[in-house]
Amino acid sequence: MAQTSTTTSMRRALRREVPSTVGLLADEDDFAAMRRYATFRFDDHPAYLRQVEGLLKTLAAQGGHTTVALFDPDEYAAYCDDTGLDPDHPTSRSRYTAELAATGARIPYTGQPMTTLVPTLIDTAVRRATWEYATMLLTDTGHCAECGQDLGQAAFDRASRLLMRLLEAAGPGTHHLVCSVPAADEQLLALLHTTRDGQGPAHLDTAEGAEFVTVLATGIALDSPGGVVLRTTTPGARDRLHGWRLAHGTLLPLTEAEVFNAYCTDARTGEPIAPEPGVDYHAGFDLAPEDDDRPSHH
Repeated sequence: MAQTSTTTSMRRALRREVPSTVGLLADEDDFAAMRRYATFRFDDHPAYLRQVEGLLKTLAAQGGHTTVALFDPDEYAAYCDDTGLDPDHPTSRSRYTAELAATGARIPYTGQPMTTLVPTLIDTAVRRATWEYATMLLTDTGHCAECGQDLGQAAFDRASRLLMRLLEAAGPGTHHLVCSVPAADEQLLALLHTTRDGQGPAHLDTAEGAEFVTVLATGIALDSPGGVVLRTTTPGARDRLHGWRLAHGTLLPLTEAEVFNAYCTDARTGEPIAPEPGVDYHAGFDLAPEDDDRPSHH
C-alpha cells in the first residue's frame, strides 16, 4: 500500500512539471467552422467558452503551467491536409494544438477570466501576424545592387537607433508609443509600452520592442509615409502627446497643430472630435538624426 501511495505521489509531482496547451476557438465564426466536424460536439460558443474556462481552472489547480493558443480552423484544415491526418478526429485536433504550443499565438493562463483572456489572445495573434508580415516585407527588400548591403537589416538597425533616441529624449514617465505604417493592402500597427524612472534606461518588453522596430523598419525600407505617436504619463501631471511623421528614413517632428489635428479628427469621417480631457498636445521633439539614419541612395 505504501509503495502504491508513493508511486501516485510521484506521478502527481511529475504531472505538475508537464506543461499543458489548450487550443481555443476565440471567435464565433471560427467556432461555427469547426461544427462541420461530427466529432466536435459543441454547438454553443458561450457554453464552449465556459467549458474551456472550467478545464483551465482544473489544470491550474493541479499546479502545472498552462498556455492558451488560438485555434484557427483554416490553418487546422491545411495542417491536416499536409500531414495526411483526418480533420474529423480528436487526435488530429490534439496534434495540431501541440504544434501551436511551439509555433502559434499563445498566452499563459494565470487565472484571468475569459472576458480578459479572449481579447488578449486575439490581440496577441494580431500582433504576431503583423510582425510576421512586416518581417517578410523586410526580407523581400533584398540587397543593394551596387553595394550589396542587406536593405532590410539596415532599415532594422536604423529603426532601432531611432527608437532608442526617442525613448532617451522622452525622459522619465510611463510611455505608450504607436507606430503606423501603410504597406501594400495592409495598415501595419505596432504598440509599445515603456517606463523610465529618473535618469535610468527605459524598461520595455523585448517582444513588443522587436515588433515595434520591425514595423518602423518596414516603413523605412519601403519609404512609406508612416508615423509615430508618443503619449507620456507622469504622476500629478497632465498626459502629454507628441507626434512624428516618417520620411526620408527618419522621424520628423509634427507641429503642435498637426498633433492636435491628428487626435481631434475622426479618421473615417474627417469630422472634428472634442479634445481629450487632461491631455496636452505638443510638437514632436527633435531626435537629432545621425547621418547613417537616412537611407543610402545608390
